[in-house]
Amino acid sequence: MRLHKLFWVLLLWPVLVSAHHADKNARGLHDVTVLIIRHAEKPDQGNALSPRGEQRAAAYASYFDPLQLDGSTLLPQRLIATRDSKASMRPRLTLTPLAARLQLPIEQPWADDQVDDLAKALRKKNDAPVVLIAWHHGHIVKLIEALGGDAKQLLGRKTWPGDVYNWVVVLHFDGQGRLSESTSRLVQEHLLPGD
Repeated sequence: MRLHKLFWVLLLWPVLVSAHHADKNARGLHDVTVLIIRHAEKPDQGNALSPRGEQRAAAYASYFDPLQLDGSTLLPQRLIATRDSKASMRPRLTLTPLAARLQLPIEQPWADDQVDDLAKALRKKNDAPVVLIAWHHGHIVKLIEALGGDAKQLLGRKTWPGDVYNWVVVLHFDGQGRLSESTSRLVQEHLLPGD
């Protein structure tokens, strides 16, 4: 009987060790850049994008392939959008042209108000060095804070303005998974006339 148990332990040992190392070596937010954008412009009615919003979404396909920032090249390897609702599909639609260009799926398991769950999931299981998130502006401040950022300092105000669609929040996490305040910042896009 002991020999039988020893056989199974020896047989399964590489699998157990591999699973342990896979969890231990998961990137999480270690050496990761998280980019956060608001969905593109919305129409007066409906849950899709306005014509200007469609232009911005199309422009994102080249803007983020790759994003050139301070001599760094940031190419998203993971795309996340707020879950579609009856009121809005805009975050997903904003990322759709970029997703097609990069041949990446758009992940949508989290609703607008589940920013804490999203932040926990990124810390626990993330293999992408650059993550791009499209969200609704009313919850972006909470998302920044859930990720450990100071939203008021980054945005220069307490809330994301209702008429602003051309900002990118750049959050850099160091090798220990801590947010680097010195390299995190707000970037203003210049994609469309009036940006």
